[in-house]
Amino acid sequence: MLLENINSPNDLKALKYGELLQLAQEIRELILSVVCQRGGHLASSLGVVELSIALHRVFNAPQDKIIWDVGHQCYAHKILTGRREQFRLLRTADGISGFPRRQESPYDPFGVGHSSTSISSALGISLARDLRGETFKVVAVIGDGALTGGMALEALNHAGDLHSDLLIVLNDNEMSIEQNVGGLPSYLARLRSDPMYSRFKKEIEAVFSHIPTIGKAMVRSVERLKDGVKYLLVPGILFEELGFTYLGPIDGHNILHLEGMLRQARDLKGPVLLHVITQKGKGYRFAEEQPRLFHGIGPFIRETGKTEGKAEKNPTYSQFFGKEIVKLAEQDENIVTITAAMGSGTGLVQFSRRWPHRFFDVGIAEQHAVTMAAGLAVGGYRPVVAIYSTFLQRAYDQILHDVCLQNLPVTFVIDRAGLVGEDGETHNGLYDLAFLRNMPNMILMAPSNGAELAAMLAFAVSHHGPTAIRFPRAIVEEPFVPSAESLVPGKGKLLLEGNDLLLLAAGSMVSPALQAADLLHREGLQCAVINPLFIQPLDRDLICKWARDCAKVITIEEHITAGGFGGAVLEMLAQENIFNVQVRCLGLPHPLTGQDKRDLLLQRYGLTGEGIAKEALRLCAGKIQQQSVCMIDNG
Repeated sequence: MLLENINSPNDLKALKYGELLQLAQEIRELILSVVCQRGGHLASSLGVVELSIALHRVFNAPQDKIIWDVGHQCYAHKILTGRREQFRLLRTADGISGFPRRQESPYDPFGVGHSSTSISSALGISLARDLRGETFKVVAVIGDGALTGGMALEALNHAGDLHSDLLIVLNDNEMSIEQNVGGLPSYLARLRSDPMYSRFKKEIEAVFSHIPTIGKAMVRSVERLKDGVKYLLVPGILFEELGFTYLGPIDGHNILHLEGMLRQARDLKGPVLLHVITQKGKGYRFAEEQPRLFHGIGPFIRETGKTEGKAEKNPTYSQFFGKEIVKLAEQDENIVTITAAMGSGTGLVQFSRRWPHRFFDVGIAEQHAVTMAAGLAVGGYRPVVAIYSTFLQRAYDQILHDVCLQNLPVTFVIDRAGLVGEDGETHNGLYDLAFLRNMPNMILMAPSNGAELAAMLAFAVSHHGPTAIRFPRAIVEEPFVPSAESLVPGKGKLLLEGNDLLLLAAGSMVSPALQAADLLHREGLQCAVINPLFIQPLDRDLICKWARDCAKVITIEEHITAGGFGGAVLEMLAQENIFNVQVRCLGLPHPLTGQDKRDLLLQRYGLTGEGIAKEALRLCAGKIQQQSVCMIDNG
């Protein structure tokens, strides 16, 4: 096994070509064996094994900085940089992250989770290098999907203008791009990456410019001829016009060719873009055939490619939303849906097949998605924007400025709100309540079951202003059939009566709160339980009445406690001059780091029936002791 002897990139330098091929196979074997047990981002990582090897043979990390956009492609990089054994605990509480993380290794110069950030961060690092007079190399590896992000395009525009030495490797794994691969593009790429060509061009220009009268005109003529040829023959003309030297496209699975091109790109001055063609899922047939399925997948059976585990009788919230929005769209042709490269993840596949002209996937461009939705709303439509909570953060200004201030009827369906488990800190949706509940005109809801989600969706697409519905990465709890009760903005629901303690539980925490109430009943405490339904506006009358009656309140949310649901309740109690109430806010700490399964994280942070009951017993210790004394006296 060659891989057993690779403890740092330096160990790659002496390997021969045949050994490199064997090493690539062994890396794929390790990635497959771990991901089929742990889950993870498989297809993209399998596609960049040769690229990872070539990068670490040509560049001298960690002195040279290699930045992986998104991080879905970083598994081989981690294995080659001293984390081979740790990789076996990928995405677990005691293991390494599935994404580059600065705290984890000096070989991860920039922490990533969201896409389209690599060029901006790489440019910043290269500028810091230049300001300090240092000479190390900076490489950003970005996928073709991430390049659709506005931030990446902004960075390209700026990088080309600054002329700082920077290499961008465009990892293109869309098979349709293969049409551009051929003899002429490859020849032009080799010619233009040759340092002799660059020197020759400068020398010719210098000679012509010194010829009296006609010299400058000849230079301009040569430039026009060169530009005309580029427009006809060079596939990367966009990058050229932005100020980059464009190389490629080349085969991203040919290590020798990759190394040769990377060395030539390394030695060129200014910003360079190397276009590399790779195949998602390379080396594993099921991932090659279904790259979307194996992009991010849970544990699976390697021999069949089938996912493990028992089939759930209930749908996920994403699936349930997908079915409900189809029902509503059948009744209202003005409903349109928008997603940012997450059509299947957010449950919109059925909608997209049914009404492709009413479904818009904008790519990795959340800001554009939100403002486009605002434009559709101005045009009389009812846009439903389905985005993961962690990615909605990227469109904060657009939600505030373009939707809320104009009071436009845009519905935000916030998937993966709360803990997402193994993907860790960059993907948890822990901030949406804090940044949405203070936005003008926004109505913010959180369902605890399928019936509530259906009712909230129906309300949202008929409301004449912005609405948001947040739900977790979880299975939908019953009931599925909407009740006859109408949903009224700012009106919650009293689930249990009691005078000892009030439990206020938002969305996914309603079920654990009811479990806690049952446990506390056995301890002699009578708990009132309220499901607020609306986080903004809150049901002031209902909550304040029961807060006064109980005098002890616990708020519970799958969100950070700073600025979230608990904070909203405290603000409301203060506004109502209710100060003689003890309040505990249960939620998630800020900042929350690490990764693990969602149910284990909920247990760790006390967001279960047992955890809530323990906190309640601490809060009510005096009352329990007093009740015990009364029982003895009466005995």
